Parts: sequence; C-alpha cells; structure tokens
Amino acid sequence: MSMNDPISDYLTRIRNAQMARKEFVDIPCSNLKIRVSYILKEEHFIRDYVKVLDQKQNVLRVYLCYDYDGNPVIHGIKRESTPGCRKYVASDKIPSVLNGMGISIVTTSKGVMSNKKAKKLNVGGEILCSVW
Repeated sequence: MSMNDPISDYLTRIRNAQMARKEFVDIPCSNLKIRVSYILKEEHFIRDYVKVLDQKQNVLRVYLCYDYDGNPVIHGIKRESTPGCRKYVASDKIPSVLNGMGISIVTTSKGVMSNKKAKKLNVGGEILCSVW
C-alpha cells in the first residue's frame, strides 16, 4: 500500500485512536512525525511519545491524553496544507487557532514549530495542521 500523505495518516491515526479511547497508537516513524509529536507533547495535547525500534521500520508510539472524565484532550485536529495545495504564510499572517486555545504547526526555515514560537521568532512557512 502506497501512502501519498504521511502527515495526514499520522493525524488520522491519532484521531481514530482517541475516538476508540486507546491508551496509545503506533505510527510508522519519520523525523517530521517525531518533531510534530514533540510539539504536541510540549503543548500538552499528548502525554508522551517513544520511538520503538523494529526490524523493518521504526515505530512511533504516541501515548494519548484524556481529562478526568475520560474525554480526549484533542477536540479537533485538521490538516491544513496538503501535497496538492500547499499553504504558506508570512510571519505577520500566521493565524491563531481558537483565539490562542489551539495551535497550528508550522514548518519554517528554522525547523518545525508551533505558531506561537514562529511569531516570536518572526518566521513564516508552511502550515501543516491545526490542533485544538
């Protein structure tokens, strides 16, 4: 099975695992997915992530976060830029998600970071996804 958009697959696996109330989800590993997971952990949308070494391809195990009532912390996760239609923004045009309650993940010339950090560093780039 060939996959055209690995980031979209990553987001869909997280969304489906939270709907099924799973404790963790295993995702094929890449450096970009590790960096996105780091940002989600930094913003407290996931509990943790671990790179599990495998014989074929390494696996990224993402531990999901729930509140005290058992509801998922991530209420919505949306892919913004797709391989067919890339969305680039300048540093002064980076949108805020739900008036700062959510984040968008941006790939810039200085690496992958959240929209808040990109505004501080005054860099623009491609918006990968929005999480709230």
